[in-house]
Amino acid sequence: MPTSLHLLLPWAAKPLITNAPMGFFAGGSLAAAVTSAGGMGFIGAVYDMAALDRELSKAASALSTSPNFENSRTKEGLLPVGVGFLPFAVKVEDALPVIEKWRPHSVWLFAAREHSDYTAWAERIRATTEGKTLVWIQTGSVSAGVEVARLVHPDVLVLQGSDAGGHGFEKGAGIISLLPEAADALADAGFGDIPLVAAGGIAEARGVAAALALGAQGVVMGTRFLASKEAIMPHPVYQEAILETLDGGQSTVRTKLFDNLSGPNVWPEAYDGRGVVTQTWRDHVNGMSLEEIRKLHKEAEGREDKGYGLNGRVTMWAGTGVGLVREVKGAGEVAAGVREEARRVVEGLRTGI
Repeated sequence: MPTSLHLLLPWAAKPLITNAPMGFFAGGSLAAAVTSAGGMGFIGAVYDMAALDRELSKAASALSTSPNFENSRTKEGLLPVGVGFLPFAVKVEDALPVIEKWRPHSVWLFAAREHSDYTAWAERIRATTEGKTLVWIQTGSVSAGVEVARLVHPDVLVLQGSDAGGHGFEKGAGIISLLPEAADALADAGFGDIPLVAAGGIAEARGVAAALALGAQGVVMGTRFLASKEAIMPHPVYQEAILETLDGGQSTVRTKLFDNLSGPNVWPEAYDGRGVVTQTWRDHVNGMSLEEIRKLHKEAEGREDKGYGLNGRVTMWAGTGVGLVREVKGAGEVAAGVREEARRVVEGLRTGI
C-alpha cells in the first residue's frame, strides 16, 4: 500500500492540492498561500538562485503568522513549502546552498537529461538535510516511473499526463490511462509504497475526484494557479488571455516550436511544451520560416503588451483545462475551494451508486 501523504505532510488536508512549481510564475507568496490553505505550495526555481532565496524569504515571512507552524517551521525544522528544480538547467552544487539555508519541506525534480541524474540530486539533497527534505520526482510514462522508482525511490512520484500545460514528455498519455497503469506497474515492481500525485489537465473538483479514483492521493494544478492573485505575471494580458481561452483541447497545442523562439531549444529531446495557440503557431502552420518567426517574436517582445495575448506572438503556457478557468482568486481560496468541492463530488458518487 502507498504511504499516506497525510503522514508525510501532517498539516495538509485530504485530498492534497498542490500548485505546480512553475518557473517565473510560482513564487513565495503563491506557495505560502497554498500551504496555509492546507495544501502543498511549491516555488519554481529556474536559473537564478539569488531570486529563489528571495522567494523563500517571502514564503517564510508569509508563514510566520500561520497558527499551524512555529516560526514558519514544521516540527522537523523545515520550511513547509517546496522548491522545483530542473536538473538539466541547474547544477546541484548551485542549488544546495539555498536548500541548506532554508531547508524546504520538499524538493521537486523534473526534466533530467538522464534518469541517473535524479539519483545524484536525491543523494545530495538527502545528505544536506539529514534525509528530512522529501524528494518529489515528476515523470510522464509508465516505464520512466518504474525506472525512477528503482533508481531513486522518491518520497512522492508525480505522474504528468499529456494534457498538462508547460513542459512534459513529448510522447505520452492522459492521466486516465497513465495513472492506473503506472500504479499497477509500480506495485508489481515492488514500489507500491510510493504515493502518487496526478498532474495534467486538472483545473477543478471533478478532475480531482477522477484522479483519486485512478489511484492518486492528490493532484497538481498549474494552469488554475496562473489565474491566482499571487501568481507572478509578466504582463496582465497573459492572465486575461488565460481567462478568455476556451475549448482547451483545440486552443492549446503541444510543440517544440515554443522552445525555439528565442534561440536554439535547450530542453532535453524527450520534452516539448503545451501553450495557447497564438499568431506564432498559426504562422508556423502556414509555412512561415523559423527565421521570420523569430524576427517577429523579438519585435513583439518590445511592445507594451510584451507580445502576449491571443493574437500575440509570445508563448503563454497553459494546459487543456484552461477552458475551465473562469476567474482570478487567491491561491489559498483556490486550493481550499477545489478540495472541499472535490469532497462533495466524491460523496455524491458514493450515494449515487
